[in-house]
Amino acid sequence: MNENIEQQNNKPETRSRKFWRVVLGSMVGFVLASIITSILGILMFLGMIASFEKMGSSNSTTTVKDNSVLVLDLSSSIEERAVEMPFDFGGYSTQSLGLDKILAAIEHAASDPKIKGIYLKSQTVGGAPATNKAIRDALMEFKKSSGKFIYAYSDIYTQNGYYMASVADKVLLNPSGDLALRGYAFQVMFYKNLLDKMDIDVQIFRHGQFKSAVEPYFLDKMSDANREQMSTLANSLWTVFLQDVSKSRKIPAEELNNIADNLLCSSPNEALNLKLVDKLAYADEAEKMIKEKMNLGTDDKPNYVSVNSYAKSIAKKNESGTKVAVFYAFGEIKDGKNDSGIYSETFIKEFRKVYKDKDVKAIVLRVNSPGGSALASENIWHEIEKAKAEGKKVVVSMGDYAASGGYYISCNADYIIAEPNTITGSIGVFGMVPSAQKFLKNKIGITMDEVETNKHSAPGGLYAPMDELESERMQASVEDIYATFTKRVADGRHLRISYVDSIGQGRVWAGSDALNLGLVDELGSLDKAIKKAAALAQLSDYKICRYPEQKDWFSTLFSMKDDAVDAAVRQKMGPFYNLFNEMNQVLECEGVQARMPMSIIIQ
Repeated sequence: MNENIEQQNNKPETRSRKFWRVVLGSMVGFVLASIITSILGILMFLGMIASFEKMGSSNSTTTVKDNSVLVLDLSSSIEERAVEMPFDFGGYSTQSLGLDKILAAIEHAASDPKIKGIYLKSQTVGGAPATNKAIRDALMEFKKSSGKFIYAYSDIYTQNGYYMASVADKVLLNPSGDLALRGYAFQVMFYKNLLDKMDIDVQIFRHGQFKSAVEPYFLDKMSDANREQMSTLANSLWTVFLQDVSKSRKIPAEELNNIADNLLCSSPNEALNLKLVDKLAYADEAEKMIKEKMNLGTDDKPNYVSVNSYAKSIAKKNESGTKVAVFYAFGEIKDGKNDSGIYSETFIKEFRKVYKDKDVKAIVLRVNSPGGSALASENIWHEIEKAKAEGKKVVVSMGDYAASGGYYISCNADYIIAEPNTITGSIGVFGMVPSAQKFLKNKIGITMDEVETNKHSAPGGLYAPMDELESERMQASVEDIYATFTKRVADGRHLRISYVDSIGQGRVWAGSDALNLGLVDELGSLDKAIKKAAALAQLSDYKICRYPEQKDWFSTLFSMKDDAVDAAVRQKMGPFYNLFNEMNQVLECEGVQARMPMSIIIQ
């Protein structure tokens, strides 16, 4: 019997048995490998996170050495507030500079005995005109209050880069470099011909001859009214540029205009002869000059520290006790909830926390917005009214933009301060309804059909044009919202509605012009707005606290999907990004909009 069993065990393995043994073995092996790989992946991920957190923790404070120089490299994008990321993400840089950190670093460096001066690298500057002026004014104050040096060097100076560099004690340019001085040009893209070729119709509803946000969709060039306002705006912003550079470089504004008109600065030697720069030098020679300025020995070297690193050395002030709150509102104004931009529900929730805080006696609303949803703007306006009813003093500080919806949420503050080159006003509204019915049928062969219980159960929109009654109702809605908008401005600024309408009509203004028109009370910086808010609240001893509370880099990483996609598209599309973005906004313009009258490309 044992022999029989042994013979059976020695029988050749059948093909089917071998197949299932191999398959089942492979499946078990795959499952086990997957489990092990997943565990190892999780452990590696947790290790990476722990490493980054350790890195962030270890760098939470930076020790600044003696004989240090603060390096201002302003080529990255400059936002109102930025979270420093410890790595690049998705193949593009996530690094950006926060205006709040830049200004704080410059102010603190003035009284820090370890900081001997500032090394300014400004080939280009990643901020818009008002942001650039805020930084430049802070540098001017640094020189005045500290007596420390500022040296600027670049291989090439763009126009905005030179505007920043002109504040320096020494402006240095590469002997083979370039310096641009041409004046401002505002460029607007028009899409009418593109839409015609695609068989896409856009129905336009607006109030205001200057409300030209919709012009690119039914014209192929600027209207006379739009050209007038754009010319006025460009000249106002250019005047700020000329005045500041003229004062710093001691070159008459008329001479600067002559240089720009006749392209007299076309080589480094001409820039030197025209006294736009102080010396032609290479980067190593610039650093040698800094070393000599600091009276360092042959073997000694300056300790260079970046803005983000230096900001970590600044001790966080105690925020207990009486407070002046700075509340940031930057980005487009939209309905709903989101942490990126100005979403009405999120704004209201966070803003309410601030004005309900008994320790907060005054609020500075920092507005940097081209506008957006009229409904969201009205809801935010209402919440600011409630803050004032609680006894809080509200001062608005305008950044690069406080236009249309951005001005809507600003107009009822107790006091408004803007930079002279802030773009503001644009008191007007519009509606825009694209119809792709002909495109779908003629270009890709799609037709639509429907049944309705009532005449307008399926309103006109993307798949069918609006009929006459729907168009009348839409225009009536635009007129009603414009009437509300002008009343809000008139009440907040103590002006006649007829006057607001005369300077409204969607027209944009520079901050310097808005001051003369009564739309703002004073020209100045965020710091000036904070001091004004404290004065209105009769405060002599107070702490400054900033809201909404910023997320750390880890939380930002997992909420940056939209920003990541946008940045990737911007990087890949280059100069065509503006075209893509404009077309995308057509689809996003739901409801009546209180938005800037155009997307401006400043050259």
